[in-house]
Amino acid sequence: MGKTSLIKQFVEGIFSEKYLTSIGVKVDKKIVSGGYTPVQLLLWDLEGVDRYTGFNPRYLRGCSGIIFVADTSRFASIPEVMELHDLASEHTDAPSILAINKSDLAPSINWCEDTVSKHTACFKKTFRTSAKTGSQVNAMFEAMSQIVTME
Repeated sequence: MGKTSLIKQFVEGIFSEKYLTSIGVKVDKKIVSGGYTPVQLLLWDLEGVDRYTGFNPRYLRGCSGIIFVADTSRFASIPEVMELHDLASEHTDAPSILAINKSDLAPSINWCEDTVSKHTACFKKTFRTSAKTGSQVNAMFEAMSQIVTME
């Protein structure tokens, strides 16, 4: 999906082709301008969730916002993200953003706006990002900082 790569691109401005599986949680920090005042973002990069590892709601305790990441080259990632969104919504009312990542790759299907909006109405915003090129990465995290300071 590219969760770790999106955070690495945002915090360090770099992209690596090497795939590293996240285990547990890794926390990064970055200060962004949130309008009138700087906002410190603590970014929790959670391990991937599948039917074997399950979903750990303790990671959501005290969160101010959630970014869910789908993969443009794998349409099945949208229902997976929606399932995670539903699970998270049982434990927090934190606002969420959807990142449809890997926009630099050819999509697995035609991601027309009707298809996207059908699945994404529950998100505050949706971004088509590329951790590789950096496209829309900063804009997405800055939007999250604005959303959480307004809530």
